[in-house]
Amino acid sequence: MPKVSIIIPVYNVEKYLRQCMDSVVKQTLKDIEIICINDGSTDNSLNILEEYANQDSRIKIVNKENSGYGASMNVGLAAAASDYIGIVESDDFVELNMFEILYNTAKENNLDLVRCRYFEYKTQENTNTLIENLWVPKNRVYCPLEEKAPFWQAPAIWCNLFKKEMIEKNHIRFLETPGASYQDTSFAFKLYASAERFMMIEDALLHYRVDNVNSSVKSTSKAFFVNKEYAEIVDFSFRQRIYPEVRKLIPKIKKGCYLWNYKRLDFKLKPLFLLVWGYEILLNVFLPVIYSVKEKK
Repeated sequence: MPKVSIIIPVYNVEKYLRQCMDSVVKQTLKDIEIICINDGSTDNSLNILEEYANQDSRIKIVNKENSGYGASMNVGLAAAASDYIGIVESDDFVELNMFEILYNTAKENNLDLVRCRYFEYKTQENTNTLIENLWVPKNRVYCPLEEKAPFWQAPAIWCNLFKKEMIEKNHIRFLETPGASYQDTSFAFKLYASAERFMMIEDALLHYRVDNVNSSVKSTSKAFFVNKEYAEIVDFSFRQRIYPEVRKLIPKIKKGCYLWNYKRLDFKLKPLFLLVWGYEILLNVFLPVIYSVKEKK
């Protein structure tokens, strides 16, 4: 059994895919499996994956019809055979010792979840900007539900290594909304809410490409998918019976996320988004009653 399963979702990313794959197959931790989920790519992405798979038996390619990021990631999670799982986006690339550092840290400290820092990478300038997240305690073990600083970070699920046992026990999966829009939001929340032993390390080990013009964050066509993510966060909190612990936290982190989304929306969508947001604020008052009725049924 490999020590780490690395899931790489792939959709029409031929321009960046080789750099991503090179950084993963050359990891100093050799005992890994690399699960590439080809989500119906129509460019040369599949040919590139097959080229790598022919040279490296650790690479597994799963081909599927295009159904979006969440569905692809759930296929990858189900296929993972290792005790620990990591994610690398196919337009990003990682330091060659990333998974060795994360795995050794997780094993030495019996962690459910470990996270590193990362760089925002600009392709044209070939520049890296360190994202420090100074407010998050580093290099010590704690429970995020007790010290809530980790929840305030960007989701950045590709900076994490997490136990498969934890996600199975807590039924953690991605929402399978179409395309690739915000599906990491509720998934990251579920990871932090479920981890009893978490550590963030100082090392910056991933290069997050911020100038991919095809990135989902450039699109406003799925403006309200973020609302579905926060509805899932609330639902998960009630299902896991942790809502009293996160009742005040959720509206606060939602505010930052929604403001970011609002600023990038087309002008015509802004009023409707504010209206939906206002409805959610009112609904929040009645959530305990609503879920109490649902439980009785």
